[in-house]
Amino acid sequence: MLQSLHVKNLALMEETEVEFGRGLNILTGETGAGKSLLIGSVTLALGGKFEKDMLRRGAESALVELVFSNGDERVQGKLLQLELEPEEDGSVIISRKMQVGKSVYKINGETVTARQVKELAELLIDIHGQHEHQSLLNKKKHMEILDAYCGEEFLEAAGAVEAAYKECREIRRALEEEAMDEDTKNREQALAEFELQEIEEAKLTPGEDEELEKRYRLMVNGKRIIENLTESYQYTGSDFEGGAGISLSRALRALGGVSSLDERLEALQGQLSEIDSLLADYNRDLAEYMADMEFDSGDFAAVEERLNQLNRLKDKYGQTLEAVIAYGKERARFLEKISDYDVYMQQLEEKLSVSREKLEAACEVLSGIRRKNAEALTKQLKEALVHLNFLTVEFEIAVRRASGITAKGWDDVEFLISTNPGEACRPLGQVASGGELSRVMLAIKTVLAGRDSIDTLIFDEIDTGISGRTAWRVSEQLDTVAHAHQVLCITHLPQIAAMADRHFVIEKSSSSDSTITDIRVLGEEESLGELARLLGSDSLTEAALSNAREMRVQAGAHKEKLL
Repeated sequence: MLQSLHVKNLALMEETEVEFGRGLNILTGETGAGKSLLIGSVTLALGGKFEKDMLRRGAESALVELVFSNGDERVQGKLLQLELEPEEDGSVIISRKMQVGKSVYKINGETVTARQVKELAELLIDIHGQHEHQSLLNKKKHMEILDAYCGEEFLEAAGAVEAAYKECREIRRALEEEAMDEDTKNREQALAEFELQEIEEAKLTPGEDEELEKRYRLMVNGKRIIENLTESYQYTGSDFEGGAGISLSRALRALGGVSSLDERLEALQGQLSEIDSLLADYNRDLAEYMADMEFDSGDFAAVEERLNQLNRLKDKYGQTLEAVIAYGKERARFLEKISDYDVYMQQLEEKLSVSREKLEAACEVLSGIRRKNAEALTKQLKEALVHLNFLTVEFEIAVRRASGITAKGWDDVEFLISTNPGEACRPLGQVASGGELSRVMLAIKTVLAGRDSIDTLIFDEIDTGISGRTAWRVSEQLDTVAHAHQVLCITHLPQIAAMADRHFVIEKSSSSDSTITDIRVLGEEESLGELARLLGSDSLTEAALSNAREMRVQAGAHKEKLL
C-alpha cells in the first residue's frame, strides 16, 4: 500500500506531504489546481521523464519520496534479488532527487538505478494515466491484456515458445550465412587451405614470441651490455690495479697482522672476509654471464626472422599466438565442414525442420491457453461492462492465427464489441467512443486486479466522457476494486467523489510573487462542501448540501452491500 507521498519543489508544489489510506482515496480540486501533477510526481519517482521546467522557480533540485507499507514476500524477494536491504517493518521507501541533467534514485536509503526502481515498482503499483484507454486502439495491447490474465500456466508455455523461436531463428540464420554457390565455395575452401597451411607450417608454441622478444632485446643491446659489464668487472675484480678485489686483499692482510691482539679485531676481520668472499662470487657469476653473451650473428638473424614470421601471422590472424592457433583450428573445422558441404547443409535443413515442428507445437499449446482464457476473460469483461452501464453489450476476444510466427507465438488477438442490439461485434476503435473506451479499460483493470497481487492502483481521471447513471456505475466499480486493493483516483465527478473512503482536495493559492499547490484530507463536512462544488453549486446552499448528503447516503448503501 502507498502509505505516503512527499513532494518538494516540483512545479507549483513547494513542499507537500500526504498520507493515503486503504480503500478508495479520492482526489478532487478545481481545474488547473494541479491534480494530475500530484499523480505525475508518483510517476516521476518511479522513473518518469523529468523536464527542467518541472523544477519550481528558484529551486536547484526537486524531491519525490514514496513510502509503501507491508511489502509482501514477492516485494521482499525482489529487494534481496536487487541486493538491497529490506526494512524491518517490511516498508519500502523510494525517492528521487532531480536536478537539471541529473537524478539520484534511492531505495531504502541505498542509491540505485532507474531500472532497479522500475523493476520493484512493477510489484508495488499500477498507474492508469489519463489517456491510457487510447492504447486499446492498438491490437498489440489486446494481446498484452489477455496474456496478463492467463497466469502461471501461460508463463511456462510462453517461455517454451520464445526458446523454440530463438532456436529456429538461429538455425535459419546459419543456413542463410552458410549458403554458397560452387564458385564461392571453391574460393572459400582455397583461402582456408592456404591460411591453415601457413599456420601449421609455422609450428607455433604459445608464449614463444615473448621468449624470442626477450632474446632479441638482449642481442640488440648486447654491445652496450658487454661494455658496462666489463667496466663493472674491472672495478670489482682482482686483475686490474685499483680494482675492489685487490684493495680488499690488501685490507685483509693489513688487518690480519693485528687481529690476534684483540677479539673485536678478529670479528672485524671476519666481516671483511665475508665481503671478500661475496665480491669473489659476484665476479665469478659476472664472468660466466659475459661468457654467455658472446654475439652470434647467425643466431641473431634466426631470432629476427622467426619474430618477423610470428608478427606477420599475428597481424593477419590474431593479436596473440593463442589467437592465431585458435583461428587455425577454426579454419580446420571449416574445411572439414566444407569438404562435405552438401551433407552439412542437408543436416541444417533437417535441424530447421525439426526445430520448426517444435516451435509450431509450442505455439499450439500457447494458443490453446490463450483461447481457453479468452473465453473466461470475455465472460468476466462482459459482466463488468454491464455493471458499468453498457445496457446492451456484446464483447468478444478473437484469437486468430496470424500469417507468421514471432517470439510470442502465432496468435493475433483483437477485442471486438457491439453496443447496439443486432449489430455484429467490430473492433473497439470502430465502435467505442472515448468515454466507452475509458469504461472498457476500467473493466479490464477491475478483472485483472482480481488476479493481480499489486496492492495499489492509481486512476487519473478514469471518468473521461461519462456522467449521470454511468458515473454511479463507475464509482461502484471503483469501490468494489478498492475492497481488495488500495485505489487512488483523481476525478471531477461528484458520483465518484461521493464513494470516497478518504477524500483529498488539491488547492492552488497565490500571493504577489508565487503560486503554490497543496493537498489536504477533508473531514465529513468539508467533503460534503466539495461534493456540492462538484455538483455545480457556486455557494454552499442547504439544497446543494442536501444533494451532497444524498449522494453520500447512496454511496454508503453500496458499501454496505459489499460488507
